[in-house]
Amino acid sequence: MATGFRGNGSSSCKYKCDTAANTLQWIKAIADFIRPYSFLINAPVVNFFKDRLWEAVDEEWMECLRKEHVKNLLLIPSGAVQEYWPDSLKKFIRTSKSLALGREQADLQMVLPGWCIASLNTVLSQGMNQKKKHEVEVLSAIISLIASDLKSHAIVDVGAGQGYLAQVLSFHYKHSVLAIDACSHHGNVTSARSERIKKYYSAQIRKSGLETNSLRLPKAMTFHVLSVDALKSLANMSLQDDHADKTSVTGDDLEKTSRQELKGLCSSGKEPSLVLAGLHACGDLSMIMLRTFVECKEVKAVINIGCCYNLLSEYGSDNEGVQNGFPMSFGVKSSGLFLGKSGRDLACQSAERWRNLENEGGVHNFELHAFRAAFQMVLYKYYPEVVATFPSVGRQGKALRRRKKREAALSSQCHEDKLEASQSDLIGGLPDNSNAFSHTISDYGRYGLLWNLDGQ
Repeated sequence: MATGFRGNGSSSCKYKCDTAANTLQWIKAIADFIRPYSFLINAPVVNFFKDRLWEAVDEEWMECLRKEHVKNLLLIPSGAVQEYWPDSLKKFIRTSKSLALGREQADLQMVLPGWCIASLNTVLSQGMNQKKKHEVEVLSAIISLIASDLKSHAIVDVGAGQGYLAQVLSFHYKHSVLAIDACSHHGNVTSARSERIKKYYSAQIRKSGLETNSLRLPKAMTFHVLSVDALKSLANMSLQDDHADKTSVTGDDLEKTSRQELKGLCSSGKEPSLVLAGLHACGDLSMIMLRTFVECKEVKAVINIGCCYNLLSEYGSDNEGVQNGFPMSFGVKSSGLFLGKSGRDLACQSAERWRNLENEGGVHNFELHAFRAAFQMVLYKYYPEVVATFPSVGRQGKALRRRKKREAALSSQCHEDKLEASQSDLIGGLPDNSNAFSHTISDYGRYGLLWNLDGQ
């Protein structure tokens, strides 16, 4: 049995990125640490049983962790170790933690003097859940403060979605805003919602006896931003034209513009000032924003909360010729580091989310992954033609879990009936080998009752 899965590097080493040399040292340390485990990082969880991945893990680690309390297992991603664990395991976890970027929360009052959050009224916050409302309140206040300090001509909300952030910046903070999103439906929703908000504010202004001419609507544009040049041209459109009354702009003509023409749009003699902003700018969109900030002198600031890093395109994958989202720097590229799809998915896991799970939630999560991996064994053994189609079984499983939570308050019998129907849909198509699943997973002990979930 293989025993090569051990910690590398020094857990006491402290890294900084205050200079280029120190940053490169940190990058190299990370690459050297994870490279020996790339085979495990790139292995889909669903193949855990099929590929017998546990055999690649140190036997001493496995013997220790299989007896460990669930609570302590959930703390491992946060870097917590138990003193009675093998020294090599403790070293591995501590080294991993020492290589991670710090996650200490900054004091925004110190970083941005004068910053304060304004509570949104019910008109602006309509449709937002509490999480979204909190995010928009905080981020809009930060963006407004920076944009005002820079005396920016406009704010470009990239990946605007339904326009929540853009509308707060426009109506509450009185900034000129261009909202860009790839989905035409989102653009239409943004425009319609802006019109409703405008009516409310217009009525309030009329009651006060003031003029409504100065009331601005965010400009909504439907456009799939695939390059820095495209984003640069869109940003300059907000400077070259005043679309105060035009809430929807088509990107069809812009897409026909040549790359050379797009580059020329970013040079004007006005010395304009733009701010790029994004709340949950997905995947490569965040990368494009950063590159635009570097390449376009009119963009004076970028304020972005990225998301879905697992959807980043990666250098060395099948999309050659495309400006990839990862890695962005020559330093990381020179390290030869390649994450792959499974590695990027793993990188998106939140240590805090695991840490905050209760024991029951942790066990439930482990079991779901184990069940899915066991189900993969059945597919490979009895339905190889299904495996070849890469079925999205996992997504259906997530939907099932959400449904179970919503139905928790119903009677036990009602809940069981609906669960049975859902499970039947999930693994429908297996009636000819109804015992295959239970026979396969019975080899793995405690998971032998899984087939009973389907009432068999």
